Amino acid sequence: MRCITIATMALRVPRELAEMVASEYERWPAMPDESDPALTASETAGSTSRRRFIGGGAAAAAAVAVGGVALASCSTEKSTGGGTAGTTATGTAAPTSGVPLEKATLHGNEVIATPVGDITLTNTYFDDDASTRLYDEMDFQRATQSYLWSTPLVSIATWRDAQAKAYGVTGETDFVVLRSLKEKRGIVTGNLTTPYLFNFLSLEKGPLEIEYPAGQTAAGVLDFWQRPVTDLGLTGPDQGRGGKYIIVGPADDPAKFDKPGYFVRQSATNNICVGLRILDKDPAFYEQFKSTLKMGRVGQPLATSRFIEDKDVEWSATAPRGLDYWRNLSGVISEEPVRPVDKAWMAMLLPLGIEKGKAFDPDERQQTILLRGAAMGELMARNLQVNPRYTEPYWPGTSWYKSFDFSLEQETDTRVELDERVTWFYEAVASSEGMINPTVGAGQVYMTTKRDSRGDLLRADKTYKLRVPKDVPVGQFWALTLYSENTRRAYDNGGTEIRSANLDSRLPDLVANADGSIDLYVGAKAPAGFEKNFMKTVGDDGWFVYFRLYAPLQPFFDKTFALPDFEMID
Repeated sequence: MRCITIATMALRVPRELAEMVASEYERWPAMPDESDPALTASETAGSTSRRRFIGGGAAAAAAVAVGGVALASCSTEKSTGGGTAGTTATGTAAPTSGVPLEKATLHGNEVIATPVGDITLTNTYFDDDASTRLYDEMDFQRATQSYLWSTPLVSIATWRDAQAKAYGVTGETDFVVLRSLKEKRGIVTGNLTTPYLFNFLSLEKGPLEIEYPAGQTAAGVLDFWQRPVTDLGLTGPDQGRGGKYIIVGPADDPAKFDKPGYFVRQSATNNICVGLRILDKDPAFYEQFKSTLKMGRVGQPLATSRFIEDKDVEWSATAPRGLDYWRNLSGVISEEPVRPVDKAWMAMLLPLGIEKGKAFDPDERQQTILLRGAAMGELMARNLQVNPRYTEPYWPGTSWYKSFDFSLEQETDTRVELDERVTWFYEAVASSEGMINPTVGAGQVYMTTKRDSRGDLLRADKTYKLRVPKDVPVGQFWALTLYSENTRRAYDNGGTEIRSANLDSRLPDLVANADGSIDLYVGAKAPAGFEKNFMKTVGDDGWFVYFRLYAPLQPFFDKTFALPDFEMID
């Protein structure tokens, strides 16, 4: 017996996605002792309670099946020769009866059981039907891995295009201001405590010059791999004193623009994002900031920007599923130079119908493989997001992880930090020096958890308590923000105010305990007397949180401060 169970509550797996991966799972070898799915699920839940996947497909399937409505797909097929039944990459049933793949000699006359059915060798050759199935499998694997590789690129391109459409962006220096719950709910894991200002611009027409004002802001320029080109403001080279910046594109020589009094930086991509957060709560500062920020092309007069604000528009920057994911990838690839580190990926995309400079027009076979590859790729990304195998919880004995586990460049001397960046950019957007490398009293820390004190995944139909200790070590403030696992955006529980999905230390009416700690509640029902400390979850929309520390202080870094896990109370 071989089974897969995909939870549609705890991890909010869409039904069509679960059905697709259930089909894919039939292609994987059965695990030992898998004859009793209920036992396997019980055992696996305990062994993976700290979000570490060991044991491959069966363990992964069991571990995600924690509570809620579930979809199951089981097969009782057994091969007579030790192989396992499977399906081809296009979904065709593929019975097997040959030698298990790991024991195959790969020469002479041999029948080999593979995930795409039997491959029959005659004098070491296989027939045209086997060739077709092998190509389908190769392209499916390429599509799945290409999804993981392209996550940051597709995410930011989707964000740019959705924001421009929703807010009527027309000028290249226009800023969209996101302030209300509806507006901020469009951003993937956006903060809900401070206003956002975003601009997207292409450097193909020439370098950008910025006169950046002094003051309490956290800002930066991103390339389209979502790597910081430079920070601006408090964590930038101007250190909050204001400064002049020139941002050049990948085809320009930064040395040509170097001059006294300017910070010159080069982007590896044509497209960039200029993102700002206003930390000063004084409305007068905000108005002054808008009137003194100036931008324009180098060599042309600089001007103030148009700020598009108070639209209160509902929108979504979550990357699409299905063929639209690949359509977005195809479009942005054609806008950008191919980096040496990405050339192998261009080769992998070519047989899938995606090529720089060419229209996205996959044939029927390619469409099927792309659909399956995107679904499996997203499930793999979600597995990394929920169960990162490359790191450990920040505070031992808890399920709290520090969200950034990679470098600014997203690569080391020997490898691209592929899994690490997938984890972040599936769940979030943007990066900066202050986010990745905060220092005592500067920058921000993002802590996240998806499990409770028993190691179980957080559920929408239960209620949980988080005790925030007295004197959280921050120079500014802390905030707990609630997100949907399905969209990775601010949780939509029907509330219309920011605090329906965000509770923070600047709220004067939070109920505190006698020792100064504060109990915050997330779940289906608010405990009596703690309605002000509560954020509601609904239906089967599984959730997670970020606990942000703005300007973290030494007790965070030496770990004398720690958060406990969420405790399920109902």
